[in-house]
Parts: sequence; structure tokens; C-alpha cells
Amino acid sequence: MNYLANTSLYISIPLFVLILTVLAYRNFPGFFWVIAIALFVAGYTTSPLPLIIVLAISAIFIIPPIRTMLLSKPIMAFLGKIGLLPAISQTEREAIDAGTVWVEKEFFSGKPDFKRIFAQSYPSLNAEEQAFLDGPTEELCKMVSDYDIACRGDLTPETWAFIKKAGFLSMIIPKEYGGLAFSALAVSSVCSKLASHSSPLSITVMVPNSLGPGELLSHYGTQAQKDHYLPRLADGREIPCFGLTEPMAGSDAGSISSEAEIFKKEDGELYLRFNFKKRYITLAAVSTVIGLAFKLRDPQNFLGKGTELGITCALIPSDAPGIRLGRRHDPLGASFFNCPINGENVELPLEKHIIGGLDGVGIGWRMLMNCLSAGRAVTLPATSTGTSKMCNRAVGAYAKVRKQFGMSIGQFEGIQEAMCEVGAYNYMLEAARIYTCGGVDSGEKPSVVSALAKYHFTETVRKSINHAMDISGGSGISRGPKNIFANAYTSTPIAITVEGANILTRTMIIFGQGLIRCHPTAMDEVNAIENNDAKAFDKALWTHISFVVSNLTRAKLLTLTRGWLSPVPSGPFSKYLRRINWASALFATFADMAMGSYGGGLKRAERITGRFGDMLSWMYFACTIIRRYEHEGQKKEDLAHATWALDYCMENMSTAFDGILQNIQVPLLSPILRVVLRPFFRLNCFGSGPDDKTGRKIALAMMTPGEQRDRFSYGMYIPSFERPGLGQLEDAFVDLSKADVLLAKIKKSGVKAKHPTQMIKEGLENTSINEKDASFLTHTIHKCEDAIQVDEFNVDDYAATRSPSALT
Repeated sequence: MNYLANTSLYISIPLFVLILTVLAYRNFPGFFWVIAIALFVAGYTTSPLPLIIVLAISAIFIIPPIRTMLLSKPIMAFLGKIGLLPAISQTEREAIDAGTVWVEKEFFSGKPDFKRIFAQSYPSLNAEEQAFLDGPTEELCKMVSDYDIACRGDLTPETWAFIKKAGFLSMIIPKEYGGLAFSALAVSSVCSKLASHSSPLSITVMVPNSLGPGELLSHYGTQAQKDHYLPRLADGREIPCFGLTEPMAGSDAGSISSEAEIFKKEDGELYLRFNFKKRYITLAAVSTVIGLAFKLRDPQNFLGKGTELGITCALIPSDAPGIRLGRRHDPLGASFFNCPINGENVELPLEKHIIGGLDGVGIGWRMLMNCLSAGRAVTLPATSTGTSKMCNRAVGAYAKVRKQFGMSIGQFEGIQEAMCEVGAYNYMLEAARIYTCGGVDSGEKPSVVSALAKYHFTETVRKSINHAMDISGGSGISRGPKNIFANAYTSTPIAITVEGANILTRTMIIFGQGLIRCHPTAMDEVNAIENNDAKAFDKALWTHISFVVSNLTRAKLLTLTRGWLSPVPSGPFSKYLRRINWASALFATFADMAMGSYGGGLKRAERITGRFGDMLSWMYFACTIIRRYEHEGQKKEDLAHATWALDYCMENMSTAFDGILQNIQVPLLSPILRVVLRPFFRLNCFGSGPDDKTGRKIALAMMTPGEQRDRFSYGMYIPSFERPGLGQLEDAFVDLSKADVLLAKIKKSGVKAKHPTQMIKEGLENTSINEKDASFLTHTIHKCEDAIQVDEFNVDDYAATRSPSALT
């Protein structure tokens, strides 16, 4: 038996450690560990006693009934007593259980399955959807002046009529009820195109096609409710709104005070008596039907379900006695209807008005959580992407047309630094938009991905519009028909607050819910402790321990090799996939470390959970960028955009993990993480960010007319050349790009003048251009000068629009 007795310890022990490392790295079952340990012990002794001891101890760990009795059951009792695992309220559980677990689970695994990630659908519009985008959507944009909407405070009656007639309010309603039944991608594309032209227009169309009566009825309504309301919503006879937020219950919707009490009238029928105060309700003042979330009480237990029945959703006619509408908020001057609703002693029949009838009693929160993917994953990212496309195209044109010191401002490195971010963000957001819509259209309701999409889309486009305002300078701050960016700039913070303020989304929802939902064993452990199920706990616990050991080993090896030990699909971005694999191993390891250290208090350690959420988000975005680049044929001219965006993701992942190392509180380990591992990681991080050379390529591409620029603007509204603002700027940009050849010819002839007018004059004099060329150049220069001029108003007329009487 002692076959290793003559083998040097310098050989046998490293070999043994290597074998255990391989077993841990590949997450082999415990049986293989027992064999490896037994063989090692047997190799150094002729006595059976050590081997018997090893096998006896191993039996405790690998035989489930023994392990459960001696280890798992006492551990379960201890964890339940100290509250190490988080207690989950009913509303939290319904939020966690809502939707589906999608590709985000791969990043929690520590070993992402890239074949699965890149096999996800990357969809395109069908013929009917494309025709709607090119036809009615284009026509609706042509009808609207964003500045006119801002001045009027509303769409024109003609615009409202067209929205209803063309079916913009029915995109998610099934065809059998007169709706368009569009895919998530189509809804997203329509909202994105509208947002590229006018935010209030997009919001007006977006809300009925997001979380609201249409979607709730389609999924949960009774047949009678569907038959009555859906056709009327589809053709615009009904304008819906949804009342959720209250003065003292915003993101914490579980704290809503709106309530309805069940009572019985003289006719013996059950009724609801509503009392509510809602705020920030889009379309409320023009609505005809209100979707309402409230707490339902049954004091006399008429339904036999207890007296407190929980959050419920109902449909209420806007003209029902006791409802007060007719007022509106002013969300940063954005001219869409955002309003309060009050209801006092509103009495309506119970079964007719609760969504889902009696089956819908008490499940309103579950309904809302299951339907949130429409807003978070589809429509809100759509509006952000539409604004991003507008910034990308307009900034490129403006940077070309606007000249300083005799050259386009886009030639200055300071301007290019901001421009390349606008261009790369646009590429990244479109990649994630289409990929996420593909998941929704495949039947997923990705609660975690939808949360990270809502947060990062709205935050990223805020950076883009800020850059656009900086680059455009005075043209950006002077309001009027010619201003391209101001209304988008002022309305961008609105999306930040919708469906949970972004601070909450980042620090609580993305990782907080994601950890419980996507971790391979955490939810099973929580359920087992709550149910006092030792057998289920045993299975979950030891699977968890195996998972931790494997990820810890992978994290160490991948950190030392910068991910080179991980097999990934070949391609131009293999190095980024290796880094994502490496990041995932660290992410999973430290997520378990945080869960073990903070226990139930982890959800209150919001700075730490926010950084974990950032790591998860940027791994996701990086994969969507790679998916887009491959799907679009790996075009060489797009490489700069994809590379810059991927380097940006790597940098953000590094920043997030560096913050975790600095701040995570782990008994005994925190000093080591801060003093030893953090400096090492700073020298050996996932990436330090994009380089200037790549950024310059993006900036120059933004100022170059052609197929790529049009492709990156696909799906946005581009006004005709005669329209002020982007239309006139595009006209000047196109002509100036043609004129550059003639201007270069003049410079080559020896002309030293910098002002275009003088250059044209001297070019004529030295015959480097002819009269026709000079006429074209002069006309182009006038176009450019006109395109960058700002609007001006008669003093009295301007004052009249700002008088108190005009604002009431």
C-alpha cells in the first residue's frame, strides 16, 4: 500500500494539491475527493487504520442521511436562530418570484455558459412591424414639433386623433381585440423612434403599452373584462392610466395607503368603497379608465379569505362619482400629462372591477411584478436609445459644421473625448436594447435584467445628453425651434425616477433580488429553513459549499492567469470573454462571502450591493456588445465602437470590484482584502478603459456621412432638410462634407486664409476653383452659419409666454 513511501514529498504533495485543485476547479462530486484523499493516505502507510479513519470521516460528508443528522440539521437550526439568511417579507417574495431567471444566472454561476448567452435570439422586425415604423410612426413624427409641444403643453387635437386611429395605443393588445399584437422589439422600436424626436410624444405612446390596464387585462383579466375593455383601448375610445405611486409610497409600493373596503348593498351584491390619493400618474387627466393598485380590506369577511386581503388591482371609470381629476404636475417642463388622482368614497361593484374578478383578489402585487418587464426591459430602454441615437447623429453633424479657428470643432481632441463617448454609448445601448427585447420576445420576463437595463440605459443616456449640451454650447441652452437637445436634456431625469428611482434600482433591486433569485442554492436554503426541512437544507447547503470551493479555486487561478485558463469561444473578442469569465468567478465568490458575512443585513449594505449590481450589469452589457458585433457580420469599420464599449465595460467592472475589495466587511479577511489583494488587483484588473486612438476613430466616423452613420441612426426620426433644428443641420452637414474636397483643394493651392469667405475669394483668384464651385461653397457656408444660429424672440412676445396668466 505504501507506494508513495519512496517518493519525495516535494513531488507527492504538490501533485496531491494539483489533483485537489483540478477537482475543485471542475467542481467534481465529493466521491472523487474521497478517492483522491484515500489514495494519498494509503500511499504512505501499510496500516489500514488511517484509511479506515479517512473513510469514516468521509462518510459523514458524502452519505446524505448521516450528513443530515450530524451536520446539516444542527447548522440549519443555528442559522435560523441567528438570522444569517435574510428574512423575506411577502411583498419581497412576490417581487423575487416574479418574472423569470434568464441569462443573468450565468454570471452568478462563476462559470458563464457563453454558448447559451450567444444562442439567445437577436431579433429583427417582421414586415408588418417594419411597415408601421416606416409608415405611421414616421408620419406621426412629421406631424409634431417638439418645441410646439413644449409651448402648448400638449399634443395637438390632430395628433391625438392620429395616435388613436393609427393604433399607437394598441401595440400590446391581441389582434382578436383589435390590437396590433406587436413584439417587444417592435414596441421598443416605435417608442425609440418617437423619443428620438420628442420625449413627450414617446411617453404618451409608451405608457399605455407598458405597465397598465392593457397589459394587466391581457394577462389577468376575466373574459368579460377583456371583451369590454380591450377593443375600446385598442381603438382609442378608452385612454388608460395606472395609479400606483402615492405621496408617501413611491418606490416602497408595499406602503401604499390607498384602500378599498368590501361592503354589501341593499341589493345583496358586494361592492368596493375606494379611498385613494395618487401622484405622478401619466395620462391621468385625459384618461377614461384608471388602473388602480390598492390594499383590499374585508372587515366582515364576506369572501371568507380574512379581513386583510393584500394589494389588489382594479379598473375604475375616470368619471365615477368621487374621483377628482383635472389637475397636472409639471415634470421639468416636459409637456406630457403627469397628474394627481384623488378618490373619496368611490363605490363600484366588486367582481366587475377587480382585475381578474374574485381570482384577482390579493394578487395585485404579483401582477405588477410580473408585468414590470414591459416598462423596465422594453419601453424605458427604448426611450433612452432613441435619445442616444439622436445625440449620436446630431453631435456628429454639429461637430462637423461648427468651426473654430478655421477648423471643425470635431477635430479638437477635447471635443473628440466627449464625442467618442456619445458614439460608443449609442452602439452599446442599441446592442443591449435588441438583445433584451429578444429575451422578452422569447417568453422571458427577466426581472433582474430588466432592472439593470432600466438603471444603466437611463443613466448612460444622461451622460450622452450632457456631452451633447457641452459640445453644442450656446446652441444647446437657447430654446426655440432650432434647439435639438434642450428638451431631451431637461426631460432625461424624469426616466431616472420612473418605476423605482435609480438609486433604489441600483442598490437594492439588481443585486439584492438577483442574489436570492439567481444564486444556485440561496433560495432553496431560505425556503428549507422557513419550512424546517432538514433534508432539503442538506442538499442545498452542500451544493452551496461545493459551489463556493469551486468558485474560490477558479477565482484564484483565473486572477493569476488573467482568465487564460478558461476556455471561451474563439473570435476577435476572446480576451474579453476570458475577462468576463474571470470577473464572474470573483463576483460569485465575493457574493457568497458577502452573504455569509452580512447575513440578513446584506440588503441594508446598499453601497456594497450597488457595486455588486454594477459588476453584474457590465458583464451583461459586454456580452450584448459582442453578440451585436457578431450578429452584424463583424464589420471592420464597427470594431472601434465595439472595442471602446467593451473596454468601458471592463473598466467599470474593475471600478466596482475595487470598491468591493476596499469596503466589504468580512471578519478577519477585510484587512487582507484591502491591504494585500486590492493593490494586487489594481495592477492586475479587468481593464483600465478605452484608449484615445480608438476614441478618435469613433469621433471621426460620427462626422463622416455614409452607410455606417446611417446604420447607427437606424430607427430614429430624421427630419426633412427644411425643418429647423436637426433637419437644417443635416442639410448643412451633407453639403459641407461635399464641400470639404473643394476647400482642401483651395488650401492645397497655397491659400492661407482661415475664414471660409476669404478662402473662396482667394480660390477664385488663383483659379483653384471655378464660379460654380464658388457658388456652391458660398451657399454651403450660409447653410452652415444658419444651422448653428440660435432662435431669437421679440421681447414682448417672449415675456407674454412667461407671464403668470400664461402659465395657469
